[in-house]
Amino acid sequence: MLGAALVLLAVAQPYDLVLRGGRLVDPRNGIDGVMDLAIADGTIAAVAESIDPSQAKIVVDARGLMVVPGLVDLHAHVFFGTEPNADYSNGYNALPPDGFTFRSCVTTVVDTGGSGWRNFPQFKDQVIDRAETRVLAMLNIVGSGMKGGPVEQNLSDMDAKLTALRATEFPGIVVGVKVAHYRGVEWDPVDRAVKAGELAGIPVMVDFGGHDPPLSLEDLLLSHLRPGDILTHTYADVDGRIPIVDQAGMLGPYVRKARERGILFDVGHGAGSFVFRQARAAMEQGFPPDTISTDLHRASMNAGMKDMLNVMSKLLSLAMPLEDALRAATSSAARAIRRDDIGHLAVGAGADIAVLSVREGRFGFVDVAGERVEGTRKLECELTIRAGKVVWDLNGISAAPGR
Repeated sequence: MLGAALVLLAVAQPYDLVLRGGRLVDPRNGIDGVMDLAIADGTIAAVAESIDPSQAKIVVDARGLMVVPGLVDLHAHVFFGTEPNADYSNGYNALPPDGFTFRSCVTTVVDTGGSGWRNFPQFKDQVIDRAETRVLAMLNIVGSGMKGGPVEQNLSDMDAKLTALRATEFPGIVVGVKVAHYRGVEWDPVDRAVKAGELAGIPVMVDFGGHDPPLSLEDLLLSHLRPGDILTHTYADVDGRIPIVDQAGMLGPYVRKARERGILFDVGHGAGSFVFRQARAAMEQGFPPDTISTDLHRASMNAGMKDMLNVMSKLLSLAMPLEDALRAATSSAARAIRRDDIGHLAVGAGADIAVLSVREGRFGFVDVAGERVEGTRKLECELTIRAGKVVWDLNGISAAPGR
């Protein structure tokens, strides 16, 4: 009889968790309204105006909160380790993902260029396979990865075929090719990265700058990159790179042409790659980012960048609509890396979910040059669910009430 009762109880509660009464925003599927969402066996089982709470083992009251897809951070550095002089490639400047993702409602992070074809297996074993966060990778065109200094200037270690071969060994995990930090006057690193991307069928992300004299940003965007390739650090103003907004405050006309031909523009805030004067002027001229990302690493996390929600809030202070910011951090980021299985809340999708509060008040945001801008809204992560499991709960809203 006891066994039968347990079976009946299981049948009576088919859902592991139900989020009730939140404002559900799913940009990919065009949903924005007060809805309930149910989770079962790690997937989204139902989305409806009302779901019977008695059908769930855990019920979360999401009234007054936003329920959105788990955020996708398209540019971060999480190949952490203790190898001396290894920078972002098993070095001290990268960060362990789980410590810096869930608390800002990020469920998927892309390590951009920390590993190359030579040391990707180490990165996979050391980080990807051990993290609760979904960790994806863009391989550095440098075979040894982003170790800094002379290693990243070594043209002889930039092999398109071997990079593509490694990428095709791990489809869906290796989602792009990264080129960065090269200071020479040659286009070889970009062109070899693009060749690797063509061979593997994946996009290329370019961190452009540091060239003396600067290489032509117009040539990069209109001649070297392909539709679907990504310029990160869009709103940077750094030595050795032409900014997208000129000294007169005008957006370069070739930048619009690049977007029209399918080039994507990513924030990639970082510790030195986001200035308000660039972002403000570009957005006032109708040029918001396609994707929002942090360029998370040891230096950026404690400076003006802080985390994904702070970067999104910063863009809200520049009049970016909230719905557009959410799209740029979810479905648009997922599509940029050709992972249409994430970044949305369709029934049957994996249950990667963020529950946000939108705080109203006076908040200060600082760029990498020290300029402060005030905003009236700030996003805060209340709850993060990864693969159906609660992995961050700021105020205990998923826990059973005490006495």
